[in-house]
Formats: sequence, C-alpha cells, structure tokens
Amino acid sequence: MSDSGFQDEGRQRLQKVLANAGVASRRVCEDYIVAGRVRVNGVVVTELGTRVDPESDLVDVDGTAIQLDATKRYVMLNKPTGVVSSMKDDQGRPDLRRFTKDWPERLYNVGRLDAETSGLLVLTNDGGLAHVLAHPSFGVTKVYIAKVEDRVTPQTIAKLTAGIELDDGPIAADKARLLDASGQSSLVELTLHSGRNRIVRRMMAAVGHPVRELVRRQFGPLHLGTLPAGRARELTTVERGALLTLARRDAPSPGADPQP
Repeated sequence: MSDSGFQDEGRQRLQKVLANAGVASRRVCEDYIVAGRVRVNGVVVTELGTRVDPESDLVDVDGTAIQLDATKRYVMLNKPTGVVSSMKDDQGRPDLRRFTKDWPERLYNVGRLDAETSGLLVLTNDGGLAHVLAHPSFGVTKVYIAKVEDRVTPQTIAKLTAGIELDDGPIAADKARLLDASGQSSLVELTLHSGRNRIVRRMMAAVGHPVRELVRRQFGPLHLGTLPAGRARELTTVERGALLTLARRDAPSPGADPQP
C-alpha cells in the first residue's frame, strides 16, 4: 500500500531536511540514512524516500539531535550581576530585554539566576525545550563557582556532598571541589541538579561560608567559556545538538502511533 497519504504538504525528503540543517551534503546524508545512522522519532530509518515534517518530527544522527525547525532560536547569555532574570521587571530593575534586541524573535530565559548571580543563561523561543530544561524533575546539571567568606576546609567540602539540612529539606551537591583557600576567602566549585531558589547561597551559608560572589559556569552540556559578562551569542550547531539531545532524552516521541 502506498505511503503517499503521509506525504502531505510540509513533509520533505529526509536527506534534504538533513542537508538544509547543515548536517552534511545531501549525498552524505543519504549515506547516513542507508547506514542506519538516522532516527526519526526514535525509530531508525534506512529508506531514502522517507519524508518528515521539520516542524514536528524529531530527527537525530548518531544519537545527536538535529535542529530542523529554523524558526527556533537558541542563545547563550553571560548575565551580569544587577540584572533580574525576567523579560520585564515590575519593579523597574534592569532586565533581560537589553540582551535580546539583536534577534527578531521573542526570546525567553530558561530558568533563572538571582540578580546578584552572574553567568550562563539560555534564551530561546522554543517553549517546549524551555519547559523541560527548567523543570526541577528533569534535573539538569549546573556548575557554579562561588567566592565565599573564610577558609573552606576539606571537611566542609565533604559535608556539602554528604548532604546538609535546609529549611525546605535536605540537599547534597553532586560534586564539590575546593579551588582556592587563601586569605579571608575561598573559591568553591559546586555541581548541582537542584532547581531550588538561591540553593548555592543557602548551602554555603549553612556550612558557615556566606557567598560573596557567584557565577554559573555550566548549564547541562553548555559551557560559558570566554563569553564576556553582558554579551550574548547564538549556540553553535554542536551546542544546539547537545542541548536538544538532553531535552529529548526522556521526552515522548511526537507523532508516535499508540496503536500496535
């Protein structure tokens, strides 16, 4: 029976869609398909005549998600201190709008950093991705570097990973590392997947080392690198693939037929 019923308007040949997404030339993309390296909605596809809808189907090559919908924008911002994580602040404080004016799309932040914390924020118009990555149950890993008061000991680092009790329940760092302890302050690197409010500041205060400065260096697979404070840039193809792969990891496949 012909599959022409699925070849409705908006659906395109898979190799063309992959080539348009910058994966490789159309000929190389055909080789990928035949070799079984391409999946559509979680199912390996080897037929060159396969058609997909770039706006709804999820495609990956060698397990890395491919961005097909060109209307979606993904931006990394190094948020400076003194800026609230909002597109419009009711109290008139500096917000994120100044960093999005170079893009025509309406971008929104994925999660939040408090006003006095700097570092990596993702801005996007992909609401589905933003919801998944910001949801506490998804547990996206974040890496922070905190400059804290006084000299932190190895025993304190061990306490952070073993777990401490806060007002809203117990918490433990996935990883904790002492980077420097000299003079009247220390540098501590904390890796967490918690999305609780001001969690790093509250954890460090609980072990007797209030935070002086705090920066988020990593969000999931994304690294801040050398991006200066107050600057924003689009994610690279590799970064987009890594972020989309993470977001799709536990997501149900769209368009999947529930019938056997």
